[in-house]
Amino acid sequence: MRHRRIVLPIALAALFAAVGAAQAQPAEPASYSLDPTHTFVHWEVLHTGTSTIRGRFDRSSGSVQFDAGTQQLDVSIAIDSASVNSGVPLLDTLLRGESMLASTAHPQAFFTARSARFEGEIPREVRGEFTLRGVSQPLTLRALRWNCALNLLFRREVCGGDFEAQIDRSAFGITHSLPFVADRVRLLIQVEAIKQ
Repeated sequence: MRHRRIVLPIALAALFAAVGAAQAQPAEPASYSLDPTHTFVHWEVLHTGTSTIRGRFDRSSGSVQFDAGTQQLDVSIAIDSASVNSGVPLLDTLLRGESMLASTAHPQAFFTARSARFEGEIPREVRGEFTLRGVSQPLTLRALRWNCALNLLFRREVCGGDFEAQIDRSAFGITHSLPFVADRVRLLIQVEAIKQ
């Protein structure tokens, strides 16, 4: 009987220690897949100092890891460079060509981020790396808005928002039409991601 009395408290102590260790483990961030029908990268650039040329990339894919409680937001996006769409077919052909996006040699552009700045549970900046034409440069996306809500169509949580950034296209080897078409390109990214 004495042996059993000693074993029971030891067993309970071990159980409580195991439970405490399990509770101490940080929760894994939730995984989301980008909804390609609601995720687009728009761009705009000043033309001859008079008007702004605008367009977007029609196809993208990727994933998001998000946890508001631990302020974690990881992003991986692949953009189909040949899906560039300015609304002007002749310009789109030029944009896909070797002197611009070089879509044949570099069919995809990438943005990956493993760092974000939060205010409370809301991300305000996402810091990562943008790769275009095989050239990688640091890039920070500024969040204009971010929200998560239950989507009744998918019956799942959907998180999304609008982001903006700027790049100098010459940093990626795109110097065609400089200085008549500006070097600075503004990016506007709309993102919606479905919880998996």
